[in-house]
Amino acid sequence: MFAVVVRFHLKPGTMPDFLPLMIRNAQQSRQTEPGCHQFDVLRDAATPAEVFLYELYSDEAAFQLHLETDHFKQFNAATSDMIADKDIRTYDTVTQ
Repeated sequence: MFAVVVRFHLKPGTMPDFLPLMIRNAQQSRQTEPGCHQFDVLRDAATPAEVFLYELYSDEAAFQLHLETDHFKQFNAATSDMIADKDIRTYDTVTQ
């Protein structure tokens, strides 16, 4: 498996517009991408300007396909001006 975690720090006042777009992107990813196994959108009341994503894909190639989907490109274009900072980290499964 290939995990992706993303932390968005949003510009003031943009959360009401950002969150529905993020949720729709996550739903479309889970419903239409066979390589997407999980796509959680999370928030912490202590940091109201942040959104945290946990995404799980079959492999890195499935994640790269996600980045090429129309729904991701539309989400990215619609939200780019709302984001003050974004941190993306990826992880591969460690097998024993």
